[in-house]
Amino acid sequence: MSADAQKTLFHPFDTGDLEVPQAGGRVLFYGAEPGFILPEGFSASITLVQGFRPSFLKLQAGRHVVVPEPAGEGYDMALVLIGRHRGLNEARLADAWDRVREGGLIVAAGSRDDGGDSLRRRVASRLDLEGSLSKYHGSVFWMRKQAGLEGPVATADPDLPINGRFFTSPGMFSHERIDPGSRLLAENLPVDLSGVVADFCAGWGYLSTELLLRCPKVTALELFEADHASLEAAKRNLAGSRLEPAFHWQDLASEPVARRFDAIVMNPPFHLGSKGDPAIGATMIRAASAALKPNGRLIMVGNRHLPYEAALAASFRQASEIVRDQSFKVLSARR
Repeated sequence: MSADAQKTLFHPFDTGDLEVPQAGGRVLFYGAEPGFILPEGFSASITLVQGFRPSFLKLQAGRHVVVPEPAGEGYDMALVLIGRHRGLNEARLADAWDRVREGGLIVAAGSRDDGGDSLRRRVASRLDLEGSLSKYHGSVFWMRKQAGLEGPVATADPDLPINGRFFTSPGMFSHERIDPGSRLLAENLPVDLSGVVADFCAGWGYLSTELLLRCPKVTALELFEADHASLEAAKRNLAGSRLEPAFHWQDLASEPVARRFDAIVMNPPFHLGSKGDPAIGATMIRAASAALKPNGRLIMVGNRHLPYEAALAASFRQASEIVRDQSFKVLSARR
């Protein structure tokens, strides 16, 4: 997410095209990122919606009111920060329309690279915009909720579950299909994995589901995931499993894990936004080592080109490769 997008979002208040929200007003801010600066004179009550745990914690440290999912209604204004996922952007606009009062304002902004202009055109094809501006390599537009209008975007039918069993939503990692790296890891899980096991960076629960099916000696399972919506989907996808897992909305890079595990499986991320950063995976490897019992096992997958072997050698007493294909490699390590 570009920092400029948040500046674009507040630009109409700086220019005077929109009145700055005053005391007594209620504002809901979807996708708020750390570092935003409210316009001078902004005195309304503002609730930030941020489901990515690291950003949530930073916003919370700034003494903001932050929630992982939107709630309530009757807001005077909704601010929507447009990101990279079209489906998520549209879902946020639709949700904002439902939560603001009649006559309330919805202001949305995003960079050109994230589709801000495209979303503005789609919304303008359905209803009259009250205004729009371009600034900081992005686009901001606003509309007022009126009785009798269906909303700013077409209401999409619920997505069919992946493979008829996994429920996801836009914005989650690999929300349209099973990630091939995760599939390779699942197909090569050691069947003798046993005891108390954790799934780090669990996403919407695919690996955990396969683990319970393929590894009958696992006696307890805990899922750790930084994206709140993905974790909620995992709860749904693992409902009725042979074990009742524990679910943790947690930033493994900054929040220590309370217990120690016999084994950990993971498909760690290596992107922050649109930028690749292999150091994220190395951080997850260190977190896994710290969360394992002596002689505990880590089974993980990564892209073939990522240099995870060095991170494993630094944190584990032994490590080896189980299998690789044209794109991914599955690695095993013992603490």
